[in-house]
Amino acid sequence: MTDEEFEEFYAHSVKHLVGQVYLMTGDLHEAQDVVQEAFVRGWARRARLERGAGPQAWIRTVAWRLAVSRRRRRGRAAAAWRLRDGGAPDSSPAPDAGTVTMVDALRRLPERQRRMAVLHYVCDLTVEQVAAETGVSAGTVKTHLFRARAALRPHLASEEEHGD
Repeated sequence: MTDEEFEEFYAHSVKHLVGQVYLMTGDLHEAQDVVQEAFVRGWARRARLERGAGPQAWIRTVAWRLAVSRRRRRGRAAAAWRLRDGGAPDSSPAPDAGTVTMVDALRRLPERQRRMAVLHYVCDLTVEQVAAETGVSAGTVKTHLFRARAALRPHLASEEEHGD
């Protein structure tokens, strides 16, 4: 991919990718940070990224891995603070009251189900593409999607009833 192609790819996909990672993580600022970091890493290897070979999937996967890594580091840091001071440091503020219903519902899902649901329903990937991107079998993806739908149904249905 040339410099110009990468810049065009960035311009056309950054907002979309931030939205996807936001739905997976539930944290907009974190999603923005990890997507930007993934694009920085992508820029360094842009000559090896092929336009037709799924650079968006590569960026999304790198961003997801960065988010997981950061979450683990924060968990270890919080544990260290608890051991040192008997309490955790100040946490970041909760999302404002205008948080989208879908994000709230997705946050209730286990991490793996949430990721599979976002990749399939939001990123519009097929079951096979989700399996390839996450490294699990298509059957496992289907199981997670089934469970995610079942878990989301009552939360989304109750919001629709009360929303009007």
